[in-house]
Amino acid sequence: MTRLKLFLAVLALAVYSVAYAQDLTVTGSVTDSSTGEPVPFAAIQLKGTMVGGMTDADGLYSISVPADGVLIFSSVGYKDTEVEVASKAVHDVLLAPDTEMIEETIVVAFGTATKESFTGSATVVKSSDIQKTQSSDVTRALEGMVAGVQMTTSSGSLGSSPSIMIRGVSSINAGTAPLYVVDGVPFNGDMNNLNSADIESMTVLKDAASNALYGARGANGVIMITTKKAKLGEAKVSGDAKWGINTKALKSYDYITDAGLYYETHYNALYNYYRLEKGMSNEDANVLAAANVTGAAADGGLGYLTFTVPEGQNLIGSNGKLNPYATPGRLVNYMGEQFWLQPDNWMDETYKTSLRQEYNVNVAGTTGNAQIFASFGYLNNQAIVDGSDMYRYTARIRTDYQAKEWLKIGMNMGYTNFNWNNGNSDEGSSGSVGNIFGFATMVAPIYPVYLRNGDRSIKYDQYGNKRYDFGDGSNAGLSRPISGNANALQTVTLDTNNSEGNAINGTGYVEVKFLKDFTFTFNAGVGVDETRSTSINNMYYGQFAPNGGIISKVHGRSFYLNLQQLLNWDRTFADDHHVTVLLGHEWYKSTGVSLGASKSKMFSLDNTELGGAVIDGQTASSGRSDYNNEGYFLRAQYDFRNKIFASASFRRDASSRFHPDHRWGNFWSLGGGWLINQEPWFNVRWVDMLKIKASIGSQGNDNIADYLYTDMYSITNSDGEIGIKRGSIGNPDITWETNTNFNAGFDFDLFRGRLSGSLEYFYRLTSDMLYFVTIPISYGFSGYYDNIGDMRNSGIEFAVNGAIMDRKNFRWDAYMNFTHYTNKIIMLPDTHKNREIDGYFGYASGNKFVAEGLPLNTFLMPKYAGVDKTNGLPMWYKDILGDDGEVIGTTMTSEYSEATEYLCDDPTPTLYGGFGTSFSFYNFDISAAFTYSIGGLAYDSGYASYMSPPGGTVGSNFHKDVLKAWTPENKDSDVPRFVYQDQNINASSDRFLVPASYLNFQNAQIGYTIPSKITSRIKVDRIRVYVACDNIWYWSYRHGLDPRSSFSGGTNHASNSPVRTITGGINITF
Repeated sequence: MTRLKLFLAVLALAVYSVAYAQDLTVTGSVTDSSTGEPVPFAAIQLKGTMVGGMTDADGLYSISVPADGVLIFSSVGYKDTEVEVASKAVHDVLLAPDTEMIEETIVVAFGTATKESFTGSATVVKSSDIQKTQSSDVTRALEGMVAGVQMTTSSGSLGSSPSIMIRGVSSINAGTAPLYVVDGVPFNGDMNNLNSADIESMTVLKDAASNALYGARGANGVIMITTKKAKLGEAKVSGDAKWGINTKALKSYDYITDAGLYYETHYNALYNYYRLEKGMSNEDANVLAAANVTGAAADGGLGYLTFTVPEGQNLIGSNGKLNPYATPGRLVNYMGEQFWLQPDNWMDETYKTSLRQEYNVNVAGTTGNAQIFASFGYLNNQAIVDGSDMYRYTARIRTDYQAKEWLKIGMNMGYTNFNWNNGNSDEGSSGSVGNIFGFATMVAPIYPVYLRNGDRSIKYDQYGNKRYDFGDGSNAGLSRPISGNANALQTVTLDTNNSEGNAINGTGYVEVKFLKDFTFTFNAGVGVDETRSTSINNMYYGQFAPNGGIISKVHGRSFYLNLQQLLNWDRTFADDHHVTVLLGHEWYKSTGVSLGASKSKMFSLDNTELGGAVIDGQTASSGRSDYNNEGYFLRAQYDFRNKIFASASFRRDASSRFHPDHRWGNFWSLGGGWLINQEPWFNVRWVDMLKIKASIGSQGNDNIADYLYTDMYSITNSDGEIGIKRGSIGNPDITWETNTNFNAGFDFDLFRGRLSGSLEYFYRLTSDMLYFVTIPISYGFSGYYDNIGDMRNSGIEFAVNGAIMDRKNFRWDAYMNFTHYTNKIIMLPDTHKNREIDGYFGYASGNKFVAEGLPLNTFLMPKYAGVDKTNGLPMWYKDILGDDGEVIGTTMTSEYSEATEYLCDDPTPTLYGGFGTSFSFYNFDISAAFTYSIGGLAYDSGYASYMSPPGGTVGSNFHKDVLKAWTPENKDSDVPRFVYQDQNINASSDRFLVPASYLNFQNAQIGYTIPSKITSRIKVDRIRVYVACDNIWYWSYRHGLDPRSSFSGGTNHASNSPVRTITGGINITF
């Protein structure tokens, strides 16, 4: 009985204990241990579970947890703290600030600044974000990451670099590219020669306070690139290996790819021509169109029949449809030889999946007073078309040595060996037979790519080359009307466009501290790029075969040297007043030389030297260019109690691109900032930093060609005697194009770093624009440069970064930025106001109208008025003029020459930017990035070309929209009739102006870090495996349209596709 009572008592106690441990509501507060301030939105997690909560804006919390649980309190900027519940209902928790967190530093002109003290406009992109982009050009990592930065890519070819514009277009004729500065020294080399694995950060400077000290070259913004260096502590060895594939990322237009459908469509063009233009009956039109569709080009025929049709029957029936008994492919006996003719998909034969591999390793550490960083990289990238590939070796070593307490020296040297092949030529030219991209997209899908034997195998010539159909009669005696005697698909395999060489860039410095407050720094930067280029047009096929092939050689060398002397004075007075003054001098020289020659009648394609050809092309030439820039500058900075900041700078610059009388220019800036949160009266606990800032200043732009201030002549051969030919006329009065920039806004950090960002307004005035003034050709030259005209850009930028959720084993971050700006030309010279449209005075330039009061690149073209329902012809609007020449009304016309040109908006987007997110969950990490643009117009020239009916040249491809064309039976169509030899059907008009908006899935990455308890067993600090993808997908107005290729609203379907890269990789750190 006693034992039973004891058992029941123990059981009751256990039940009571379990019940007691199940439910307990814990409340309390979380405060900063150093200030006593509440910590808002701190994360709370029940250890070992996903149960958690968060403090409110006052740092208070309430959470239901087991009485014996352990709570983990965490927040950005603090060390995690664990608290045992221990059956207590109230826990007030103190979080200790994480003193090891590094204050954010911004690299600026000739120094650095903290985020709080910086009065200008800048954005920092860190190494972790740079490494998410798989490109040989490191600047592609900026896309969508920086407010105010626009980026376009006109080509996806290996080695191509994006065009970058900061805060809008700043000039009509002078260059708009930003200045690149690598480790404090201006860099004019190829960005493809910098290994992104060596880059620690990139900082984009956007306003006058940031870049005025770069004077002549800072007008278009500055991109500061900082390479990695060793950190204090134990040496680290890191290696990264990637293997992947490249594929075509550009969407194709919805053009006709089915050979049978193409024959039907071409038949309809002929059929409509015979009945609508020639007045034939439907029956007669059918008979003639069916007979001619595969006939000679002179009769509107395609010249090829690549279907087998039963004897006595036509390829196209009386119903306009493909003969149901016709089958693709046809066996032909010609001159005693069998040929198999079959329709091919030219795009499938052009593009391929290729391989990419990249390896990088670096060692970083300290020994004594020296810090050493060394790296080596190898990239091998195959293109998505034949004949193109590249490899690149890079190496870098950076050392910093504290020789004495007052003396520090360092050097940073990078080396690149590269080899680029691009068999394609004339990229971007839709009419060039050497451009594979224009060729493949325009040739109709009925034509064969190859010459084939009767057994359908591809023919080979005596040299082992595949035989391609050049449309010159070699394929069963047939002639192709479009691009005859050419096949760019074979050209890329036999022709050569190769560039190989070596590039070296390096910097060195000596830093001397003296008299307590002074520091003198001497910086030197040097760069050399030696490139040897070989161009070969093959001897076997195509337009250069009669010449026996042509080989050209060009050797180029570029060199730059930059020397800087900097004297800094830094002093604090009465603990409240901090003053720094910088005095400096900079001298920069850049030289380029080239030597080239060509020969024809080659012995072999394997002999790629001039000695392998015998006929001198008499094109030998050499050239030299020199550019010098020199500047003296001063910068003063002041802060009061680390809450009120002021800065001023002045630079006097000289450029060799101007006459000595106009060589020097003065550039300046003023800036100020106020940390409101540092004021004693500001008591908003969840605001960590709130800074109001403003700046104004001017920079110069000398980004034009050399020697434009003087007349230039060329020496010519005049019947064996020396002749002089005038090349261009100079203007000794040209000088700097000046940009005046105003910037105002505020930066913020909230909730202990959980949310940060900035909002800024900018106004950018370009005055004395360097402008090319055209004159009548009768003068012997086309024009000259002058400082004429003003233009402005103004807008707002917003950027925000947030840690949406931050718990012990889970973190969710996101970012977003946008820019809105408008552009307007303020003043033009009277000599160029030769036309008035809608009250705007200016001049026409192609399909654009440049005028005072309008944005640059405003489209000028006829406006489409739809289809004339009576005859199917396109119509355009036309002004009706009164006797006094004034517009009194509007009508419509089907005569394109009578159409009136109207202003049709411009390509400037209403909003553009990027956004992205990242997650880390235990050892997994995921990230995704997007770019977007909203508003603006683009001229869809690709679509326009596919909407043209066959005419002077037949055999080009069609968009499927031509199947919706007007016919007497389909009079409500908005697509004009599709009739052979109709003119101006696809003439330039706003019919082909489309929204330039897009959304681009830029990149994504997923990774897994192997737990350290496993890697430590093999003496490895960290192992991460990952999969990454770039150029994943994009959405635009029309399938095939890529508005990302131009700032000015142009598109080009004849350029190489952007490349989608998918790789898997592993990163190991010892």
